[in-house]
Amino acid sequence: MNMPPSDDARRARLLDALGVAVWVPRNPVPETPPLVAQAAPACAVDTLEWEPLAAAVAVCQACELHRDRTQTVFGTGNRQARWMVIGEAPGAEEDKRGEPFVGRAGQLLNSMLQAVGLPREAVFIANILKCRPPSNRDPEAGEVARCEAFLARQIALVKPRLILAVGRIAAQNLLKVQTPLGRLRGQAHRYGPRQIPLVVTYHPAYLLRSPGEKRRAWEDLQFAAQLEPPLPVSEA
Repeated sequence: MNMPPSDDARRARLLDALGVAVWVPRNPVPETPPLVAQAAPACAVDTLEWEPLAAAVAVCQACELHRDRTQTVFGTGNRQARWMVIGEAPGAEEDKRGEPFVGRAGQLLNSMLQAVGLPREAVFIANILKCRPPSNRDPEAGEVARCEAFLARQIALVKPRLILAVGRIAAQNLLKVQTPLGRLRGQAHRYGPRQIPLVVTYHPAYLLRSPGEKRRAWEDLQFAAQLEPPLPVSEA
């Protein structure tokens, strides 16, 4: 009698189809998962469309964060959005629901976007990491590197007219700098080969702890709205 394929076998076939390298230890310890996906090669990811990309993220085991996640947090919103909002990493609630920026921080982000005429469903929201770091610690460099191709492909697919980086971690990793957030604010940065305008502002979770900074965040959003390139006549 033919037995249905195991989860590992299905995962192996999917990863192989996506071009994601898989290695099996020569002398595996019984408690160790038999298949561990390596960092997704950019050459494999940068040709994927939305659904295969989401599938690749869902099965990714490129770093140790996969061991404790409830689920990956791919991103949500308009896949042809004018603005793309990028944060740091999922928190506990995001890990449970599989959606970025939920809870009180998400409600504040929604209000911030609405203030410049952008309902949440009009933007695309993603994070530097697709899995929650333990105890909401800062992402490690290796974790960011292994997730980078996924985010880069999302940006390439959305083709946003502007990127809003919320929080120090997102800003520093997108811009490849160690500059403090306070010095990154109020400037027109550029991201990637398309030189997408990028604006840095505070993370909503920080604003909940420091409500006195909301005025500066509003200034950042106004600056971003002014910086967004006008639509071509054919799209207007």
